[in-house]
Amino acid sequence: MQKKKKPVRGRDPDSRAPLSREQVLRAAVDLADEGGLETLSMRELGRKLGVEAMSLYNHVANKDDVLDGMMDLVVGKIELPAPEDDWRQAMRRRAVSALKAFRRHTWATALIESRMGGGPGRLRYFEAVLRVLRRAGFTTELAARAFSLLDSYIYGFCRQSLNISSTESAAGDANAAEAFLRALPADEYPYLAELAATQASKPGYDEEADFEFGLSLILDGLQRVLDAVDEAARPAP
Repeated sequence: MQKKKKPVRGRDPDSRAPLSREQVLRAAVDLADEGGLETLSMRELGRKLGVEAMSLYNHVANKDDVLDGMMDLVVGKIELPAPEDDWRQAMRRRAVSALKAFRRHTWATALIESRMGGGPGRLRYFEAVLRVLRRAGFTTELAARAFSLLDSYIYGFCRQSLNISSTESAAGDANAAEAFLRALPADEYPYLAELAATQASKPGYDEEADFEFGLSLILDGLQRVLDAVDEAARPAP
């Protein structure tokens, strides 16, 4: 007697609802969230969805198409500035929103930096940010530089905060600072000892205040650049 094949785990074998492209991409995002981009393969993606890997190609062209689609999903969670928004307020909201999205999907910053192309969601995102900067008065070159500067700060802060969160979960911020302080020769490293003592007295790392401090410095600097552009454009008296 022929044995019945066991159904692949993940989908109901009696379900006739077909997969969609969005389901495939969301499953890919879940896989990357769980184990990083290195765990993502078409075979693993098929296993997660309970289908053969080859059937995924009915919805995506290849793995590059999956990666572009994943970027679109993450970027879709970032607040897009409206054309009429004040550029500083728009860039601040965009930066805070992007940090939240990239902290939720820790693999996304490396992916978005490494890929030149992108889906329509990523293109809309870039267009919205550049539109606000150009309408504020930034030249094409300065708008590109401002965009790059802000994103470099967001990506770098995200990675740094993840490292800090990892350290806190392992030992606790105050406990780690106290241990560091006890082992530090204060007479040889007085400023490090001062910093460690300050950290040990605090309840925890204030990520929001730290991020806002750096973001405000960047926006203030960009405002000075924009003011210089306006000044140069004025006709001589």
